[in-house]
Amino acid sequence: MTQPASVSDWRIRAKRRLPRMFFDYIDGGSYAETTLARNVGDMERVALRQRVLTDVSKLDLSTEIFGQKLAMPILLAPVGMAGLYARRGEVQAARAADAAGLPFCLSTVSICSIEEVSAAIGKPLWFQLYMIKDRGFMSAVLERAKAAGSPVLIFTVDLPVPGARYRDVRSGLSGELSFLDKLRRAVDGACHPFWLWDVMLNGGPATFGNLASAMPNAKGTNDFAMWLGRNFDPSVSWRDLEWVRERWDGPIVIKGILDAEDARHAVEAGASGIVVSNHGGRQLDGVPSTVEALPPIVEAVGDRATVLMDGGVRSGLDVLKALALGARSVMIGRAWAYALAGGGEAGVRAMLTTLQRELEVAMALTGCTDIRKAGRDLLVR
Repeated sequence: MTQPASVSDWRIRAKRRLPRMFFDYIDGGSYAETTLARNVGDMERVALRQRVLTDVSKLDLSTEIFGQKLAMPILLAPVGMAGLYARRGEVQAARAADAAGLPFCLSTVSICSIEEVSAAIGKPLWFQLYMIKDRGFMSAVLERAKAAGSPVLIFTVDLPVPGARYRDVRSGLSGELSFLDKLRRAVDGACHPFWLWDVMLNGGPATFGNLASAMPNAKGTNDFAMWLGRNFDPSVSWRDLEWVRERWDGPIVIKGILDAEDARHAVEAGASGIVVSNHGGRQLDGVPSTVEALPPIVEAVGDRATVLMDGGVRSGLDVLKALALGARSVMIGRAWAYALAGGGEAGVRAMLTTLQRELEVAMALTGCTDIRKAGRDLLVR
């Protein structure tokens, strides 16, 4: 493959370049991966109206979210461990997003710290928060994000406990490892020389930059997975949103909402925005796809909060479908992770250019010239 033409092509390249355990971590879901498949399948079944003989010589893809101008309605979602897919991966992805005029949201469980990434792009970036049992440590993490100038906090609430991700167990990414398991992992890494050279030999310290001080004795991904299993807080509740609100001055966006009643609770609790998300099908399997859950949540929230969506977005066409169903913007995760693993910063830039061109074509063929006006009239009823 000389030049990937789509997100699916970047997935193929990522699968070729990454050791199995890291590709499966990006690619996989929980249990039988039913919801993971629904996210993509239900998006494909959304039908757009093709319109003709409308002047589409000028298209406006720009929008604004929380006072920030976006070149198109796409944000790079938080993705864990991206620094293990490519050398200093979060830095490379953030640079690509900045070049495209899009926000980048850094995961709590990133390899590169918030200070490293914000310094690399010379401007603040969005930050994503997981709730850990040690509230003192979480207060310190929030202070670091504030000190780095992060304008928006994404509070992920659908992970009180980790989902049952069978691929991660089979690949050896999580769980106890026997000597034979360790040997298989070493051989797998050696069979991917580009990744081995780029990430492990020249990628700098493979520590979890935002959490390193909380897990000083962790020596690898398995130690990290076990630490998270012990330290994610299953007692987290709506009261914790008040706790976060007391420590954060800017907009708080609640990520992981899949039910209209929860959406109303989030708004009443002071959330500025909601991300309709099922964690990419990585948590509770058998729940609705995000594109199915989106319309009733948009109706429940109205104009009281900004509604975003992630899950199943694999093209610019999908972006337009999500906006037609009521989202103000979409967040992409797997798409940029595949491109990062397959081509580093240049790969993410190329993938974002592809999404832009696909979105332009979709807008032109549906007669939509201003992305901010995309609505239900673009859909076949």
